[in-house]
Formats: sequence, structure tokens, C-alpha cells
Amino acid sequence: MLRHRRSVTAAALALGAVAAVVLGVAAPASAHVSVNPKEATQGGYGRFAFRVPNESDEASTTKVEVVLPENAPVGSVSTMPVPGWTVAVEKRKVDPPVQVHGSEVSEAVAKITWTATGDAAVKPGQFQEFPVSMGPLPQVDTMVFKALQTYSDGTVVRWIEEPTAGAEEPEKPAPVLTLTAAAPTEGAPAPATPAAAAADDDDDDSEGGAGLAFGVAGLVAGLAGLVLGGLAFARTRRGPAATS
Repeated sequence: MLRHRRSVTAAALALGAVAAVVLGVAAPASAHVSVNPKEATQGGYGRFAFRVPNESDEASTTKVEVVLPENAPVGSVSTMPVPGWTVAVEKRKVDPPVQVHGSEVSEAVAKITWTATGDAAVKPGQFQEFPVSMGPLPQVDTMVFKALQTYSDGTVVRWIEEPTAGAEEPEKPAPVLTLTAAAPTEGAPAPATPAAAAADDDDDDSEGGAGLAFGVAGLVAGLAGLVLGGLAFARTRRGPAATS
């Protein structure tokens, strides 16, 4: 009997361990600050939203800071109003300047800070999006936006870890925007080569020579017709005179 109880206890412990492992593997990864959409085209403009979920069970998110990458400045950045939130934009000098609509811009946005007012904070179980418009997007493969999320209890979560190719996602990843090269546009037809131009000139000369030859032949034929006609007329004139 004792041996049977020990066997049952061992089996229960084993099942518990297996269940813990399965549940641990199946548990979803924690949500994090992200940028949407996640892909765009180099040199273009786009509307992007920084999505901020609240991961706390008790505190609310009261401030969000997004830092734009220094190695990929954007000439034009504008924010969309978010009800209940104020926005502050910090700029920095850019050297060399960036081109925007044919003009050089020596300043670029360095950081955007959204702060909740009143009851607008992101509460537990909720998320908030903060839209921005940016362009022209730089000629780089990725833009990494480091973000800081501040809670009402004073906790600050730093979403600043950059991803590494081939490695697992870091614990606090920064939002990443992937940029792809623009598709090449169809250019104007290639100019004719000198050989082709010379061939065209030869064709024109040949056509002109053939036309001239046909013209001369026609003139000769016309003159011959006039001569023959004159001779025939003269013969008809001499015929009646000889018979009289």
C-alpha cells in the first residue's frame, strides 16, 4: 500500500513538472512598445503610430518618450493630436543638412514626448497609439526608435535594446522600422547610337537618290512623248499636200 502511494505521488509530481514546462513554453511574450507599420520605403513619406501597451496591473502610463535615431535624421516630422495628451518636440542640429523638397534643413527632430493630462493616462489592460508623419525617410536599412514609458507609480520602462541579427529578441526591445529601397522608375528611351544615326542618314540618302532617279526618268519619258507627238503631227500635215 505504501509503495502504491509513493508511485502515485511520484507520478503526480512528474505530471506537474511537465505541465509547468508546457505552460511556460506556451505563455505569450510580454507586449512592448512598437511602431506600425513596421516597413516603409526609403525616400518616401509615411504615417506611423507608436503603440504603447500598459503592462502594469495597478499603475497607468502617464508619459511616453520616443527618441529618433541620430544616424538617420528625418527632415520633416509632425505629430497628430491625441485627446488628453500634450506633446513636446525637441530638435537638434544636423551636419551635414538633410534635403527636404529641394531645400537644405539643418535641424531635425531629436525626441518627441507625450504627457497625459487629467484622466487620459493608459490604464491597465489598455493601449494607446501616438501617430506621427515622417519623411523623406533616410537611405538606411533600419531606424531604431528608443522609447521610455513612465508609469503613475514612478516606474520607468526603457525600451531601448537594439535587435541583433540571428539572436533572440531582447527583453526590452526598441521599436524598429525596416526601410527598403524604392523600385527603379522607367527612364526615357536611350538616344540613338552614332552607327544607328549614320544608318538612318544612309537610308535617307538612298531614298532621296531613288526619288531623283525616278524624277529624271519621268522627265525623259515626257520629252520623248512630246517629240513623237510632234513627228506624227508633221506627217499628217504633209500627207494632204502630196495628194493635191
